[in-house]
Amino acid sequence: MASARTSAKRQHVVDTAYALFKRDGFHATGIDRIIAEADIAKMTMYRNFPSKDELIVAVLDHRARRFERQLDRLATAAATPGQKIATILDWHERWFRSADFHGCLFAHALAEFGDPAHPVFKAVARQKNGLRSRMQAILEQTLPPERAEGAAAALLMLIEGATLLAQMGEADAAIGNARRGAAAIIAGARGRQ
Repeated sequence: MASARTSAKRQHVVDTAYALFKRDGFHATGIDRIIAEADIAKMTMYRNFPSKDELIVAVLDHRARRFERQLDRLATAAATPGQKIATILDWHERWFRSADFHGCLFAHALAEFGDPAHPVFKAVARQKNGLRSRMQAILEQTLPPERAEGAAAALLMLIEGATLLAQMGEADAAIGNARRGAAAIIAGARGRQ
């Protein structure tokens, strides 16, 4: 029972920090603010997260797992690789149009933690590489591995650019262009077979 309570408290801290980091940024959000917003004791914070960097990584990893679960659910309804890639774009379209959209938390983290050796940078790289790998595995169902790899890298760049455009207030253009671009990337990769 105690471990369930500890796990729930830890998750509460992660959820609170996520909301604050998303709204105010990582460096601008202090540990004392998170402790106050989460309404926990300082000792509880440091027992679960000995450093702010560990808390940031936990928040990013939590967000990445949530995204992966959402994509897994969407992918079950899609039969073909093209439909599976379309579900990833569908997810982004819903996200771009949500009231909760403030741009990509991972891109914000990368902007604040640019050192490739930093644990936050590594958490961002895991998430972005995970999305690229997911798309590559989908495309490998109908493309040779080297073509699937190139197409997945191009799709990741396309999604990242669309996310930035949506953050600039141009969600319609972002998703429309992303869908056309994805179709062209996949068609181009297939055309070289």
